[in-house]
Amino acid sequence: MMYMSGFGSPIKKKLKAEINVVPLIDVMLVLLIVFMIAAPMMNQGIKVELPKAAADPVETKEDEPITVSIKKDGTFYIGVGGDPEKPRPLAEIKSLVSKILAEKPNTPVFVQGDKSVEYGAVVALMGELKMAGAPSVGLITEPTR
Repeated sequence: MMYMSGFGSPIKKKLKAEINVVPLIDVMLVLLIVFMIAAPMMNQGIKVELPKAAADPVETKEDEPITVSIKKDGTFYIGVGGDPEKPRPLAEIKSLVSKILAEKPNTPVFVQGDKSVEYGAVVALMGELKMAGAPSVGLITEPTR
């Protein structure tokens, strides 16, 4: 067998039976970065930091947030402590919230208001929740399309 000058004998390479994990690591890092950027954007609403206060406990379900709603006519509703469809005075809502927060201080508090409700009613409610001891209040909104 003759070989031309400059060319050696043909060498056969042995195949490796290994998985190349470098592309997998690259894909996982890209997904990690995407989720780290997207996660904070998934929260709807605005959080307001408020001071704490003490009160007597009230029975609620575990990890259930407190949602206080305001209808167009200015009536207030609370989702705990009885019938959620019954309008409640602001003083009763303050009392219920302070009792719940005295027992479970990390319970989230949310305000859900009709879009045509007066701004003063929302401010009054948030002031009462502040005095009731809510550490923070979230405003529930609908996402835009």
